[in-house]
Amino acid sequence: MTDATMPTGTPRKASSSELVAASLKRRRRKQTRLQWIGLGAISIAFGMLFILVASLVSSGWTAFTQTHITLSVYVDPEEVPLKRLPRGGFDDVLAVSVAKMLPGTDMSVRATAKSVEGILSKGAQFKLRDMVVADPGLIGQSVTLKVPVSDPFDQLNKGLIDRDTPDEFRRVKNTEIAWFDTLKDQGAISKPFNWALFTNADSRFPELAGLKGALVGSFWALLTCFLIAFPLGIGAAIYLEEFAPRNRFSDLIEVNINNLAAVPSVVFGLLALAVFIGWFGLPRSAPFVGGLTLALMTMPTIIIATRAALKAVPPSIREAALGLGASKQQVVFQHVLPLAMPGVLTGTIIGLAQALGETAPLLLIGMNAFITSAANSPFDSATALPTQIFIWADSPERGFVSRTSAAILVLLGFLVMMNAVAIYLRQKFERKW
Repeated sequence: MTDATMPTGTPRKASSSELVAASLKRRRRKQTRLQWIGLGAISIAFGMLFILVASLVSSGWTAFTQTHITLSVYVDPEEVPLKRLPRGGFDDVLAVSVAKMLPGTDMSVRATAKSVEGILSKGAQFKLRDMVVADPGLIGQSVTLKVPVSDPFDQLNKGLIDRDTPDEFRRVKNTEIAWFDTLKDQGAISKPFNWALFTNADSRFPELAGLKGALVGSFWALLTCFLIAFPLGIGAAIYLEEFAPRNRFSDLIEVNINNLAAVPSVVFGLLALAVFIGWFGLPRSAPFVGGLTLALMTMPTIIIATRAALKAVPPSIREAALGLGASKQQVVFQHVLPLAMPGVLTGTIIGLAQALGETAPLLLIGMNAFITSAANSPFDSATALPTQIFIWADSPERGFVSRTSAAILVLLGFLVMMNAVAIYLRQKFERKW
């Protein structure tokens, strides 16, 4: 209680209106302070998110383009004889084609020939080989070929190699820079969109490495996870919410399900390594095993989301159906579950999105192997998007730095799409009671 002083100096008690006004001022100040704290927290969160995305974009956007060189290649019969296909000196044929575009280049010097050959990617000779094997009539003729350059020259063309750096500290020497500038002045150098990032599997060479194997592996793993976790999770949730008796045993199950949702993912990886691979002998690095592991992680999330959706259905729906003579099973599967399905699908998609970004359990079951082809079935060896990011982040080549950031952007894009689908389904099919 506050005191006020009369002009004569005699104290008096403040009136009720004055007390209320003072209390309102204090509450408004606290409310304003709380609002500013909330706005500050949101601003910091958005600022950190912006910094994260900006850093990924700044370092990863270069991976979405790839430097190519267009060559007129004469398929020399002496280097590529018909009787030796698919073998042949395809790398020498390509090096000679590049040297013809560089006046004054002496290919008889071994060091020079090796440097000229180093302009092209290691995959260029295989592209030419596949063309000739598919059409042997190309031997003795000139063909136009567009192939990627090697990673150092790709970095040079993208401005990631400083030309002012002393020659002895630079991957691309002054002579090689002059050659590249000559090729660029002739219009042989281009920088189109890097479709190989999505159509190629992993490779030791950054300019050839892609995400196809990881995308296919993630697809098989998520498909396995969905086919196992979705029916089992919904079935468990329906039983616990609608049919299970309320006793200590069901309470214990509910507590354990909530605890499983908070268990670190690495524990599920250790469990899968011991049970699925150790006891059952399932193949290591297989998306099927990864899907089983992710299903164990996703099932508690689906169960919790499904139970919450079932609880949200008004009891009057159940009572009305029972009053019309429907059985308990008919009430649940014909009335309650269809009304709860938007929430069920939302929880399932969010659970799958969480599973898509998990790395630790997949590393423990071996889905971080070097795989140069996409998996044809869930039982073939494969990687996944998170583990592919881990592999590229651990690679010493500079070209993998931008590809790591690009892969993270692709993964974030899939996560945003899945969460957007969940929000759309919730808003489109949600019922308000």
